[in-house]
Amino acid sequence: MAGIDIKSETSVLIAGAGPVGLALACELGLRSVDCVLIEKRDGTISVPKMSAVSARTMEFCRRWGIAGKVRTAVWSERHGMDFVYVEHLRGRELARTRRPPLSEWGKLDFTPEGGCHCPQIYFDPILAARVKTLPSVKLRYNTRLDSFTQDGETVRARVTDLAANATETMVARYLVGCDGPAGIVREALGIRLGGLGVVANSVNIFFRSPELASLHDKGWARIYRLVDAGGCWAELIPIDGRELWRLTVFDDPAAVAEPAAALARMAGGDFPHEILSVTLWERRDFVAESYGEGRVVIAGDAAHECSPTGGLGMHTGIEEAVNLAWKLAAVIAGWGGPGLIASYAEERRPIALRHVAFSTRTFNAIRSIPATDAVAPPNDSGRDWRANLAFMAPSEKDKMDYCYERSPVCKADDSGGAELESAAARPGVRAPHAWLSEGRSTLDLFGDGFTLLRFGEEHGRGLLGAAQMRGMPIRAVDIGDPVVAALYGRNLVLVRPDGYVAWRGDHDPADAEAVVDRVRGAVSNEAAASARSAVEAST
Repeated sequence: MAGIDIKSETSVLIAGAGPVGLALACELGLRSVDCVLIEKRDGTISVPKMSAVSARTMEFCRRWGIAGKVRTAVWSERHGMDFVYVEHLRGRELARTRRPPLSEWGKLDFTPEGGCHCPQIYFDPILAARVKTLPSVKLRYNTRLDSFTQDGETVRARVTDLAANATETMVARYLVGCDGPAGIVREALGIRLGGLGVVANSVNIFFRSPELASLHDKGWARIYRLVDAGGCWAELIPIDGRELWRLTVFDDPAAVAEPAAALARMAGGDFPHEILSVTLWERRDFVAESYGEGRVVIAGDAAHECSPTGGLGMHTGIEEAVNLAWKLAAVIAGWGGPGLIASYAEERRPIALRHVAFSTRTFNAIRSIPATDAVAPPNDSGRDWRANLAFMAPSEKDKMDYCYERSPVCKADDSGGAELESAAARPGVRAPHAWLSEGRSTLDLFGDGFTLLRFGEEHGRGLLGAAQMRGMPIRAVDIGDPVVAALYGRNLVLVRPDGYVAWRGDHDPADAEAVVDRVRGAVSNEAAASARSAVEAST
């Protein structure tokens, strides 16, 4: 078959089967959208680049039916989740941010699924296994995207099956580049990067040591940060809670040549270990100046790169995948308007800018922890950094606490004021979690089409009828709990498939058709901008 050029067709071609590409394929597959996910690697992951799964990503895992597997994949529910600051593992403990083990969490008030420790070598295979169960998705490893062209109707991509040495032309309605910072999609589109650039040259030392955990008295922790005469110079992350570890040296490329010396500095002396890999990498602050062109868009590390300190990299990319998936599905199904795909960049790029900046600030704050004398008590600056530990990483709530303030596919509340600005369920925010019954969250209501939450006697017939006329999938859910009603703030709340509030009001809108057209992207961007300006002027 070598050298034979074949042709195939699909609705969505996804380049890159990392966590973002897998998430996009999963979301499309759950909506029965045919897509092909290609990855030039063979699918094996030997080095854990990511170690934490955020609460928001776990909410999506809950929807995908894999939350339990992710939570218990490797990390014991009895292991501690603290952030510990030490001179070295056998030395003095300088500070500790306490976080209870998973077994002590109980029910959380802001999410049905808290974040967890599940490094990428475990997370990706779980998600890939779920994707493989979806009939409309084809997952193809050892397949490389070589080039693409597009017109007003389709994208034509040239790919190579590396195992068979066969070329292929794939015709798709859309191409999504989830192929990372070195992928070809962003480069082929000529999209430039903005941002600070490289903020540090770091080194990851991945090693095995069953003995390390018993050599110190600090207990199991989520992260150990190393602070000595050189300041805060590295962090140690347990990978499997047994014998696999990753030491990240923040800004010292010399550690590549002498990894054993860095490990001894971390542990406070020599200890038995096996080094599995040593990787020099750039810690970056980049955001693409646009998120695509025509029928080709980018997501994940192809669109932005940030310091992993703070756990916002994969978190941001998977949020992008979920945002984009329902919009692609809507347009392919015919009920999504021409402005829907464009709204992806308008909503998500500002969040990427926010998260990348947050990640850089977090890294700089940790890196600027002052040197600590091994004998003398902490000085004033030492006490200052201890008092500010809480600001050195975003909380799980912080990671999802934002609003698509100027979204062209959300209709803002008609009246302003401080009460609306702080409202938990105002248009553009993630619809808040509340427990409806044992084990059932409001978030479990969202995902398949739009959801109209009804908290009073108003039935929203106008909205339901307008959606039906447009072919927009929608269902109404009545909730009689006054606590949940107070949280959502209005009698009627329209929630998008990705779980964000699109509109709300106490009464069925007089312009129900206009509201439906707005949220499904059938209103032009210019008209949406004009409407936003009118609302802002009135407030």
